[in-house]
Parts: sequence; structure tokens; C-alpha cells
Amino acid sequence: MCEGNFVKKAENVLAFGLPGRGKTHVCAAIGHELVRHGYQVLFQPAFRIVQRLLIAKRDYELERALKRLDQFDVVIVDDIGYMQQDREEMEVLFTFLAERYERRSVMITSNLVFSEWDRIFKDPMTTAAAIDRVVHHSTILELSGDSYRAEAAQKRNTKRDPQEAAPKETVQ
Repeated sequence: MCEGNFVKKAENVLAFGLPGRGKTHVCAAIGHELVRHGYQVLFQPAFRIVQRLLIAKRDYELERALKRLDQFDVVIVDDIGYMQQDREEMEVLFTFLAERYERRSVMITSNLVFSEWDRIFKDPMTTAAAIDRVVHHSTILELSGDSYRAEAAQKRNTKRDPQEAAPKETVQ
């Protein structure tokens, strides 16, 4: 993946898992390696891409905004599904995915499995069409296990000196 074979074929990478499983980290690392191999990569949270496209649509510049995004070989859309989408947001996100279909690659991170993507796209037909397009040529990564953040917090708490954790006596 890091060499960009999927990019040459305009394929997608989809990373799923609960929060803290490393989806963003894995996609960012792959994106970094792609840049080292000469690819143009954009990493953006889903809300930012959607907001940019909504502004472009409002200003009758949606086609131009999509062409600007098209200059990137790969667009990494981080955390799709965290925000509740209204109809306009759903439409521009679907338009973005449909425009890149079979032409350019996307990498998507999500804590929502496909059966829950109706929370993103609201409409069953749009949901099915979006899933169909992103899955058609894709590699799906399912990250499981414990949360890295929870593990790190637990390690920090167990490494503390027990004397440090004990309440200190105060003299009055």
C-alpha cells in the first residue's frame, strides 16, 4: 500500500474500527509514504471537506472545488460518520465520492460499519450508492483490539509512584 499500487488503479482504502484503534494513524502513515513516493495527498477531516464543498456549492463553485480536489492522487477523509449530516452535507459528500469513483483514490476512516452509513447519508438509495462506489475497488482494513489511548492512559496511571497518588497531609 505504501508504494501506491492502489493509487495507480484508482482504488480506495477503507479503515474501520472503534475509536482509538489506530485508523487515523494507519491512514496518515500510508499517506506520508505515498508523498515520499511522489503522490499528491490531502488529509482532511470529513467535516472540513464537507464544509469546503458546501461553501463552494453556495457560491456556485462546486465544480471548481471538485476539480481542485481532483489534483490530489489520494484524498484521505478522516472520521466520516462522526458528524450528523443534513441533506445538503450528505449531497456534497456523495457528489465528492461519486466524482472520484474509478478515477482517483480515497482513503476513508470511520467508526461506523456500512450497515450504519444510513446515519451519514440518511436516504437508503444514496447510502447504497455511496457504499457501492467506495467498496467496488477497495481494500478494507478492520482495526480491532483495545483502544491505544485507553492502554496509554492505563500505563501512565500504573507507572505513577504510589506515594505520589496518596493524599498529602496538610498542617494547619
